[in-house]
Amino acid sequence: MDLPEGLANALKSAKKILVLTGAGMSAESGVPTFRDAQTGMWENLNPEDLATAAGFHANPKLVWDWYEARRTNINQVSPHAGHYALVEMEHYFDGFLLATQNVDSLHQQAGSQRVVELHGNIMRSICSETGKQIEQAWINSSNDQPPGSPHHPDGLARPAVIWFGESLPVDALNQATEAAYHCDLCLSIGTSTLVQPAASLPFVALSSGATVIEINPLPTALSTKAQYSLQATAAVALPAIAATLV
Repeated sequence: MDLPEGLANALKSAKKILVLTGAGMSAESGVPTFRDAQTGMWENLNPEDLATAAGFHANPKLVWDWYEARRTNINQVSPHAGHYALVEMEHYFDGFLLATQNVDSLHQQAGSQRVVELHGNIMRSICSETGKQIEQAWINSSNDQPPGSPHHPDGLARPAVIWFGESLPVDALNQATEAAYHCDLCLSIGTSTLVQPAASLPFVALSSGATVIEINPLPTALSTKAQYSLQATAAVALPAIAATLV
């Protein structure tokens, strides 16, 4: 694709890069968004039933089964060209941080190294009482749905994702916020810029003088603020952007 004039120079002159990715990035690989995944037997359930601690407490098997269905889907998809373009870009900058709202590990599968997961990881499990990680071997050895926790007698295995009403991991959020304040350039990719506090990161970068490039097929609250707003998919736009660094 043809890139706007000046974008390549802004990228080449940058020393520190922050990349923020959202659900649109994963959707291109075939990972349904939260809403899109509420089909079939799940369509009459509210987010509070599936993605809150209270919902899990009320019906742990229902919630576990929902996330198992999502994990099955994720295991059937692969990173796309946009994921691999970010891997290439990572090698060109001394300061590079990829902060993702996605929970599917597709960035890591593609080979990205400097990744912080703002909303957790659906492929891991934690104890519902202690928050300690539970090894997959323990999960596999149990016939219960969900398995009990090895860390607490009253605990159950739950997905290691951030549910509604829960705080983002402090270290991950601090790393992303620090990068937003000090980056020269910020890429906001496939995110609606509505879910806080992650949505504020590109605006923090803007206020700190960074060049912001948005990649999203649909306009968002960031579109009129960013110096460059590309109405394209990540799989199309990111390879074109990465090619300017060669």
